[in-house]
Amino acid sequence: MIADVGETSYAAELSRDGIVVVPGFMCGEALAHMQAAFSGALERPRWNTYDGYRKTELYRHMVEDVLVLDQSFVDLAVHPAIARTAREYVGAGVQLREAKGWLSKPTRRDFHGWHGDAWYDQSCVTDRIPREMKAALYLTDVRSGAFEYLRGTHGRQAPRGYRNADLGAQAKDVMRALGPAGTLILFDTSGIHRQGVPMLEPRHAIFYNYHEPDVPLQREDVLAYRYHPLLLNAAFLGDLDEEQRRLLGFGDKTHLQRDWRRPVQHAAFQRVMRFAFDSKLWISDLPRNVKDRMRPLLRP
Repeated sequence: MIADVGETSYAAELSRDGIVVVPGFMCGEALAHMQAAFSGALERPRWNTYDGYRKTELYRHMVEDVLVLDQSFVDLAVHPAIARTAREYVGAGVQLREAKGWLSKPTRRDFHGWHGDAWYDQSCVTDRIPREMKAALYLTDVRSGAFEYLRGTHGRQAPRGYRNADLGAQAKDVMRALGPAGTLILFDTSGIHRQGVPMLEPRHAIFYNYHEPDVPLQREDVLAYRYHPLLLNAAFLGDLDEEQRRLLGFGDKTHLQRDWRRPVQHAAFQRVMRFAFDSKLWISDLPRNVKDRMRPLLRP
């Protein structure tokens, strides 16, 4: 179940500190379903006939498009308290623009240091800092490597200026969001934040990204098609009202890219793996008597 907070708004606290932490927001059967579905997606990387996680860096396994995994992920995304806070804090046209999570692996390396999120085109938008709110939910107990946020740093300058920030005397204002599975964190992404270190245990967390779709996106995110229309599971959408459908972007083609293709990465490695897999399929398709003669040659 989700905590019974009705349409509580956290916008005032978010405006003041840039961050709100709500322990126990998700609990019971709903949390258990989310944990099971998320863990299942982390069993293996995406490959050919099965889905799984995507790996882009050494210390994290990324699960994209979590709204297709279980009903509870959708229920969280459109929860009245989160939706109302997003409308009041970001703006009336706010939408959920991204829904993903990741496993953070144990490490003592500060590989994802202090920063403010860069997402909009700062060459086009110069008169203001567009608001973006993220809703993070822990799916495991977090006793180390917590999300950390420097309170009061949101909305002050363009996010790129925060990279590798030297906190100095401001360190006293850092909020370390330790907490049990089910803890909800709402934060303004322009504020200085990081994944804390050391990370002594694996951490499962999901992050929902809310901003207004008419804000121009930075070039990197356009090329990567990061804020593509949400992928949804029809089985989970039966009870949505009109406002919830709007929040999920139903019918909005603002950032739709027709015939988009993911840029090729690790091309040589992919060719090797494709050749190895094609060879395995070729061998499996041989007549049984040929395979029997070849078996001694294939033994390690």
